[in-house]
Amino acid sequence: MICCDRLLLFTRYPEAGLSKTRLIPTLGAGSAARLQRLLTERIAVEANILAKNHGIPTVVHYSGGSREKMASWLGPLVYEEQVGGDLGRRMQAAFVHAFSDGMTAAVLVGSDIPDLSADLLAGAFAALRTTNVAIGPSRDGGYYLIGMRAEAADRLYPLLFKQIAWSTTEVFALTCARLEKAELDYAVMPTLQDIDTPEDLTFARTQGLL
Repeated sequence: MICCDRLLLFTRYPEAGLSKTRLIPTLGAGSAARLQRLLTERIAVEANILAKNHGIPTVVHYSGGSREKMASWLGPLVYEEQVGGDLGRRMQAAFVHAFSDGMTAAVLVGSDIPDLSADLLAGAFAALRTTNVAIGPSRDGGYYLIGMRAEAADRLYPLLFKQIAWSTTEVFALTCARLEKAELDYAVMPTLQDIDTPEDLTFARTQGLL
């Protein structure tokens, strides 16, 4: 049976001075890029487990570097360069790409959540069998995971990706409020912590990343 689910992994090629820029004043450019590399590699391992155990493939949507550099780094995955624009436009483009390929469900995750597991990802896809949206809140008020079914995508795009102040503490709450106002059901995944600001570095150390 051909899988009609797809994991979309958003990440950046780790380059000193361009990766984890909010952490550079604290860690330095080289260490910030190393952290980006380790975080992405950790999630790539879970993505490979997801593919092995559930047959769900991953497409890596990257910025920076090149397709060749990404493949040399993370191995034989499928790579697509992110489009321009704000985060909402880039995420929507990734879903459009998946659904134009015939996927019936897709889940998008970032690369800065060390506790993200293959089991949690599988749970998000399982939730999408009975609900329109799966969303995983992060402790900073944003979200680390967003998933949807293709049949609801045209209705969801403006709700999920338009006119949102990204990287603020209101993103998760605003997204849920929009879904509720539109009377669209959604599943909430476990809350996890990302690593994006100096305040997150203590957690990074407990995870063995620094």
